[in-house]
Amino acid sequence: MGRDGTDNRSGSAGARGRLIFHCDVNSAFLSWEATYRLHHLGETVDLREIPAIVGGNQASRHGIVLASSIPAKRCGVKTAMPVVEAKRLCPDLTVVPPNYHLYVECSNAFLEILHDVSPLVEQYSIDEAYCDMTGVAAATADPVGFANELRERVYRELGFTINVGVSVNKLLAKMASDFKKPNLVHTLWPEEIPTKMWPLPVRDLFFIGGATERRLLNMGIHTIGEVANTPEAILRGAMKQHGTTVWNYANGIDNDPLIDTPPPNKGYGNSTTINHDVTDPAEAKQVLLRLCDTVTTRLRADHVQAGVVAVGIRTSDLRYYSHQTVLDTPTNITTELHTHACKLFDASWDGSPIRSLGVHTSRVSDDSPTRQLSMFDSTDYEKLGKMDRAVDAIRKRYGDSAVTRASLVPRPANISDLPLDD
Repeated sequence: MGRDGTDNRSGSAGARGRLIFHCDVNSAFLSWEATYRLHHLGETVDLREIPAIVGGNQASRHGIVLASSIPAKRCGVKTAMPVVEAKRLCPDLTVVPPNYHLYVECSNAFLEILHDVSPLVEQYSIDEAYCDMTGVAAATADPVGFANELRERVYRELGFTINVGVSVNKLLAKMASDFKKPNLVHTLWPEEIPTKMWPLPVRDLFFIGGATERRLLNMGIHTIGEVANTPEAILRGAMKQHGTTVWNYANGIDNDPLIDTPPPNKGYGNSTTINHDVTDPAEAKQVLLRLCDTVTTRLRADHVQAGVVAVGIRTSDLRYYSHQTVLDTPTNITTELHTHACKLFDASWDGSPIRSLGVHTSRVSDDSPTRQLSMFDSTDYEKLGKMDRAVDAIRKRYGDSAVTRASLVPRPANISDLPLDD
């Protein structure tokens, strides 16, 4: 038994080859909100112990649950559920808005600890990471004990809990960390696959989406074990190369290496579904400004700029069309990107009521302190860039709502507190 009471096989991992940990923050956004409010704002109520969620504006069409507490989950609240439905299931639900700057800081602190114990860390998402512990003597000698020490250290130093999955490859470690939560360590060694993984439904296998699940169910395959014991040729015949991947995963086969440096982001974008149909171009351009603000904030945070911008429009009858342009000079300046977005909007909008808008950028390059000047453009881009960076610094320290552009100050029109869905 592990020190947390979970039935894990400890012992040496030396004869197993690789030793991989998958570390996953439990209900990350909610845990990070709760920890911050308790330890920095002096609040006395722990969001993790009451029905609570982090989510968008419930008045919006696509305000959704981003993270939920265990008491909220007991009421039937699930991630990605509309906030309106969550409130119906749980009338006393506490809803807190997301604070992405806080989450990035918490994620970075989490990764710092992982880098301290592992020579190779691959960040999988903002709240998940793989650690290669193969060359770490203490971890190899007692994998479960070391994983528990790591789990306890994260809680002691940062105030939130994690699950740790332990195995010989990324796939099995990921599957193990998804077993019973929260704040636990689980193993999934190759010899444990028949008892721990094969009885699970096919939807629990990593890389299985809704379409693949339906296809497998139509083939009479309901459990991961049934996938593993189906001839590979049959799965390949039904799903081509994806069938082979599914068969390999069901049998615990994964040779994917850890990559400690993530590939550069090829594009940055944001879109939103508006809580009413927009017919006023000025209102639509205010929405575009909010979107450009979030996109350029991310560009500046990664010290890159974009050379192509596109605007997408979905009308109330669900038609979608977009228009893009190549910029003369790449940019990450909010005002400049918004100017181009508005020009694209004017050139493409046919006057139909607008249901949703999106701004997307591509052709990303490293941020450059210099830019090509034009004798026909007197804009002080250096000043605009300094202003943007000052706003970024204020928001990072005091929260996203600390600074708001004057044109976006809430008015009787219905676009105040507009939720943004990445």
